[in-house]
Order: sequence, then C-alpha cells, then structure tokens
Amino acid sequence: MRNPDRAAGAAPHADFGARMMLVVLSFIWGITWPLMKLALIEIPPLTMRAAAAVLGAVTYSLLCVIMRRRFRIPSLKVWGHVLVGALLNIVAFSLFSAFAQLAATTSRVTILAYTMPIWSVLLAWWFLGERPNRTQTTALLLCATGLAILIYPLTQNGIPLGILFALAVGVCWAGGTVYLKWAHIDADQMGVGSWQMTVAAVILVAVMLIFEGRPEFGGAHLDGYLATAWTGIAGNGIAYALWFTVVRRLPAVTASLGVLAVPVIGIVASSLILGEVPTVADMIGFALIFVASACVLLTRQTVVETASQPT
Repeated sequence: MRNPDRAAGAAPHADFGARMMLVVLSFIWGITWPLMKLALIEIPPLTMRAAAAVLGAVTYSLLCVIMRRRFRIPSLKVWGHVLVGALLNIVAFSLFSAFAQLAATTSRVTILAYTMPIWSVLLAWWFLGERPNRTQTTALLLCATGLAILIYPLTQNGIPLGILFALAVGVCWAGGTVYLKWAHIDADQMGVGSWQMTVAAVILVAVMLIFEGRPEFGGAHLDGYLATAWTGIAGNGIAYALWFTVVRRLPAVTASLGVLAVPVIGIVASSLILGEVPTVADMIGFALIFVASACVLLTRQTVVETASQPT
C-alpha cells in the first residue's frame, strides 16, 4: 500500500524515538495474546472480538484525528480494496485467532500466526509472479520443518482444529498483505487503516448479532472486561497508530524484524499469565519458524515490507 507521507523515504538510521516505539509496540502485541485468551475464557468469542474491534476502531480514529491524518478515500474502486483488506487483515484474523485460542495453547497460536512472512512469499509467487530467491526457499524449508516438528506430536487423532485456525490466521494476514501490495492504494496509510478497522468493526458486530445475538457479558468478571478493553484500546487502536508511525520513520525491514519479538514476548507472557509450559518439540518448532521468518524479512525485496499488523 503506497503512502504519500513516506515520499521522502525512511532514513537508513532512523531516530531513537521510533525504535523505542517499536519496543513498546512489541510488548503491547506480545502481552495482548495471553490477555485475549483470558477474555475469551469469560466472554463468547464473537462478542469479545466485536467489542475489541469497536474499541480499537474508535481509539485509532481518534488518534488519526489528533495526528491530523487524512481520511479521504479517492474512489469507489479503492473502497473495494479497503473492504477486501478489512476482511483479510482484520475480520478473518480476529475470528480465526479467537477460535484458535479456544482450541490450542496461546504460545502455539502466536508463533503460527507469525508464519505470515512465509505465506506471503508463497502467495506473492503464485499471484504476483515474485519467485522466491535462495534465502526465501531456505526459509520455506525451515518453516515446513518447524511446522512438522510442532504439529506431528499432536496428530494422533488428526491435526487439531486449533492448529488449523492458527495457520489460517497467518495465511489470511499474508493474503491481505499481498492483496494490498497488488492494489497499490494511493492514499494516507493511516487513514486507509482507520477505514479498514471501522469496516471490520461493523462486519464483526453484524456477525456477532447473527450468530450470538445481543452482546453477552453476563458471566464475565473484571479481568475479562479489562482484557477485552486492553485488546481493543491498546492491542488494536494504540498499537496500530504506533505501527504506522514506526513504518514511516524506520526502514521497513527494521520495523518488520522488530515485531518478530512479538511471538517471543507472547510465549513468555503466556507462561507467566496463563501458566502454559511449551514442550521440547514446541520450542524446537518455534525456533525454526522464528529463524525462517527472520530469513524472509532480511531479504529486502519482499512483499512483507508493506505488511499491516493486526492483532
């Protein structure tokens, strides 16, 4: 997605403030994963994700106003691109991640969601004709090996549904990234992101009303409400604003590599907050997938340099 505000380009050695924003952003997203699980334990998944989406859209839009970002969408065709981006990057991500966490450990869901750079390489090859280079091919093999080590011990009765949902998170996120690169939306990146979040919030509320009825918070305790509020306000609204600020001020590869700290923080936070203890196979699989994603992101000519980052 093109952003006219980056016309001058990011400086090779970007400022210290942007790097600190990246650190804060990684901690927000890393902590959000186990907190999301806490919310899902007490609140029905569609209600929880719809509430978080609304809070995130409102927070993000307010921040765009404060930062004087432009909301103008230039044509009906671009509105179509915004809708597809919202469906893949936010709606699908929100729904699949919620149901994945209900059926699998948060640490596994987090690391599998961050296979996104790998799926981006494959989808860009298939749909944009961007053949993977040697580094990216090595990354694909590392990722496949990591997934096999991670999933095989769980397959006595078939691949668990939670794992499939978690993989779908990464695939949809990658699909949205590749689609937006293909679409070349020439508008303010933060403004377009705001509309994506708003459209996604409307869709998620509609899905909740259809399948769960009115919002159902009756059985939730304070920690469930606080976890939902954190997911929406911090994990979606504030984090998105930080992300789009960071990608304007840091080189794309630096920003993308920086957020690879998110699954690491997520695994540690899941252990501390949820008491999840990864197995040896989990840790080996995590390590291989992490290295594979880093290899892809270290290749500068890659679609993931334009990635959005939903949570």
